[in-house]
Amino acid sequence: MTDFRTTVQQLQRPKMLIHAARMGLTDYRRDRDLRRLGHMSLPPELALPHLLQAEELAEEKRRRGDLGYSPLQHIDLLIAVLAEMRLLPRAAAA
Repeated sequence: MTDFRTTVQQLQRPKMLIHAARMGLTDYRRDRDLRRLGHMSLPPELALPHLLQAEELAEEKRRRGDLGYSPLQHIDLLIAVLAEMRLLPRAAAA
């Protein structure tokens, strides 16, 4: 099984994005937010790979200065990644 905790800990993102994502954790609602991100009904261990892939694409757009980059969507993805990590059983996340 993928070590999601290590993957997330190794993300190199601007502090402002991480700070915004941490602030957004308090308002995270799995049913609403995963549906909006297109990953509804997946358990955390299946949603995380999709979320991490989508977040990586957002990061690539950010670094390239792509006009299609959305900071709001990037933050939403980071919030979902952090929140889904918290839902994993300890053994599944390590």
